[in-house]
Amino acid sequence: MSTSTTTEPTRAADADGAPFLSVEDLHVQFATSDGVVKAVDGVNFTLERGKTLGIVGESGSGKSVTSQSILRLHQGKNTKMSGRIVLDGEDLLTLPESRMRSLRGSKMAMIFQDPLSALHPYYTIGNQLVEAIRVHQHISKSAAKTRVVDMLGRVGIPNPKRRFDQYPHEFSGGMRQRAMIAMALVNDPSLLIADEPTTALDVTVQAQILELMNDLQEEFGSAIIMITHDLGVVADVADDVLVMYAGRCVEQGSVDELFYNPQMPYTVGLLASMPRLNETRKERLDPIPGNPPSLINPPSGCTFHPRCPYRDLVPDDLCRKKEPELIATIPGHLSRCHIAPEKRAAAFAPALNRGASGGDAE
Repeated sequence: MSTSTTTEPTRAADADGAPFLSVEDLHVQFATSDGVVKAVDGVNFTLERGKTLGIVGESGSGKSVTSQSILRLHQGKNTKMSGRIVLDGEDLLTLPESRMRSLRGSKMAMIFQDPLSALHPYYTIGNQLVEAIRVHQHISKSAAKTRVVDMLGRVGIPNPKRRFDQYPHEFSGGMRQRAMIAMALVNDPSLLIADEPTTALDVTVQAQILELMNDLQEEFGSAIIMITHDLGVVADVADDVLVMYAGRCVEQGSVDELFYNPQMPYTVGLLASMPRLNETRKERLDPIPGNPPSLINPPSGCTFHPRCPYRDLVPDDLCRKKEPELIATIPGHLSRCHIAPEKRAAAFAPALNRGASGGDAE
């Protein structure tokens, strides 16, 4: 398993006995005129080579900030980062910027959520990808172009030789996304961070991209962090899942454990709002009521308690008064909840099964 099993990150075995990637007590804060935004508040996880970790949660939960912190993209006088991010033995938060530049795009790469802002509008797609190769590899321009044309074709861009000389504004949104994916994969990174990599892509291209990422993982033993709102994608590609809410991890475990035996009401809400093709439903999907909390002034106690339909199961208003710890109530499965572990399955079953029936919908 690539994720931790206690409140402290475990050392999953790699070649030297340590995990390939270890994130330990990560905090990221942004100072604003309204106050300090605690975007990431004490996140821990580990990831092994050849494994995929899915990070899920609503917008504003801290998923993208966590992933961008690994590449150390959050810098400036208004940003404060603490903790440890150890990649293959190197603590990324202590490295000089020159070393980080050499690692970005080669050993670790990221597929950004918005390709239009990630691609330079004044340079052709081909030149941008060639530069991404030649910054890290000592090869000729012609060899780099051959590699780029091949990669553009592999991510599903038609007529890659002609598209090589076109600019980002000449690509559709989906094609820009594929070009961004090609740029991330072109140097065969050991760690690939994919932030909503299949946004704006149709299902056939989505499957093609996920297959390409899987091929990279099998060929080079790459570790992948998949950030997505699509729980179906997570179920298909991830080995382990980390659920984030209000900047914190609220549940963490294997993909099977998390999907079939969720231990936290927020995870239950995410699963209950997901359509299932193998079931017929009598009722509408149930969205999680309310809105995510402020990261400047979060609620007291459990940050999810204002939206939690199960808080009455906990006596003495404990959900409002005390923050639950992230503990392993099931071996290898962490959760942050005050509900007694032996009561959770029965309490969560109606929401997980609501609207499903074995026959035709009435």
